[in-house]
Amino acid sequence: MKNILKLATVAVLAVPAMAMAQTAGLTPQETQIAAEALARAPYAAIGSGLAVIGAGLAVFGAGKGIGQIGGSAMESIARQPEAAGPIAQNMIIAAALIEGAALFAIVVAFLKA
Repeated sequence: MKNILKLATVAVLAVPAMAMAQTAGLTPQETQIAAEALARAPYAAIGSGLAVIGAGLAVFGAGKGIGQIGGSAMESIARQPEAAGPIAQNMIIAAALIEGAALFAIVVAFLKA
């Protein structure tokens, strides 16, 4: 965890230095545009990081939900083997709905990045 924080700190501090090195020889208007982009750079990196964390949470939640559905379905089938067909159908439908919601959350998170 400490290494990740160090890497993030270096990245946030290195971006302005690299941008300043690239602005040599630009017109005043180009320098102003570069300065405005540089001011937004750390926030863009933070937004991308939060989007990736959000996508990870969506996948984690979907996996946990599908696991609970599968476990409950197996318990139900073990108690009432004659109801295995309808239980399996309902399990697959619920898992597909959860998977679709998770995929939607991942797409939204990456579009916001």
